[in-house]
Amino acid sequence: MTDVRDSNGTILSEGDNVTLIKDLKVKGTSETLKRGTVIKGIHLTGNPDEVECRHAKIKGLVLRTEFLKKA
Repeated sequence: MTDVRDSNGTILSEGDNVTLIKDLKVKGTSETLKRGTVIKGIHLTGNPDEVECRHAKIKGLVLRTEFLKKA
């Protein structure tokens, strides 16, 4: 399995906390995740460019690693 890296090149691992570096509109909802939001306990997927996570209002959220930095 290849390393999963954040926008700065830091290696991410299962259960890490990450911070958003850009406001993101979430498809299928009217929610926008704001820059600086901390996402706790990420789950790695088979794709090195994506991680799964949960947010207070959004379950089953998949984020691209290019918009994350390790918290």
